[in-house]
Parts: sequence; structure tokens; C-alpha cells
Amino acid sequence: MGPFHRVGENPTLALDRDLELVQWLDYLGFDEAWIGEHHSAGWETISSPEIFIAVAADRTKHIKLGTGVISIPYHHPFNIANRMVQLDHMSHGRVMLGVGPARCPETPT
Repeated sequence: MGPFHRVGENPTLALDRDLELVQWLDYLGFDEAWIGEHHSAGWETISSPEIFIAVAADRTKHIKLGTGVISIPYHHPFNIANRMVQLDHMSHGRVMLGVGPARCPETPT
């Protein structure tokens, strides 16, 4: 489920609700939650899955947290690896790395 929010909604409250959802998923016994990188100027408010995952990892106990996805063209691969290794240590092995092309190829018409 994507973190879709109404444009104009308070982003702090939207992020708090997204974090609360991950906490509930952990409480209910879900195995994984995937957090995507989005730059939609208000509709999807998670521009850094790593920051979101760091907070979510601190608020949960068991659920694994994945980047679904980090957009490779926007980041140097070494920096992605560096951040994910740190998250892996800080979450005690509960992070998963997912990467993608940043946009879907256009369908020929």
C-alpha cells in the first residue's frame, strides 16, 4: 500500500500516521513493510525511505523494513550501500534493500 495523502494535508501528521501503520503491522505479526522513495510534492511524502526506516525500526520490534525502492539515478550507489549498511547495524538486521530505475519506461503508442 502506497503512502498516499491528500494534497495540502499536514505532512507531519501524514508521516506520523504512516509510522503508526508500520507499528500496527509489527504488532499484528506482519513480516515485512516496504517503504518507497517518492517525490510527488505532497501526495506521497516519503522522500527518504532510509530516514523513515530508521524511525520505524526504533518504534518496532520484529518487522523487517525494506526500501521499495530507492531510485538509483538520484543517488551514488556507494552512498546507498553506506546508508543501508548503517541501517542494517542499527536495526539489528531488519532492513532489506530494494532499488529501481526512478521511473517506468514509457509504453510506445
